[in-house]
Amino acid sequence: MFGLDETLKYHLYSSYINLGSGIEKLSTLAVEKSDSNPLQGDAYLFFSQKKDSVKILRWNIDGYILYEKRLERGTFELPRFKAGEKWISLEWGHFLMMMSGIPLKYAKFRYRLKVYV
Repeated sequence: MFGLDETLKYHLYSSYINLGSGIEKLSTLAVEKSDSNPLQGDAYLFFSQKKDSVKILRWNIDGYILYEKRLERGTFELPRFKAGEKWISLEWGHFLMMMSGIPLKYAKFRYRLKVYV
């Protein structure tokens, strides 16, 4: 249904976007990412230059859903990119921290056993 959770793959676009960009522009950028398929339900994150707004694009059964979040104060902290890297993949935990305003450089994850049934 409508929602973002730990079952999705998250991809962060390294360039900033114009906030006027809509589903057509963002889906074109997502399709250009060669190692993922937007129609599988992956989530694609796009940030504004000021880093106070994010747009999240994802496919849901029969069409794209576009989520948007704009902060009234403060900015989102983005992970560091390697030079020339256009996309990076994010873990669910990092995505949650970014959306919650938790500094990524101080975050340390403890080992947890993950069992998939």
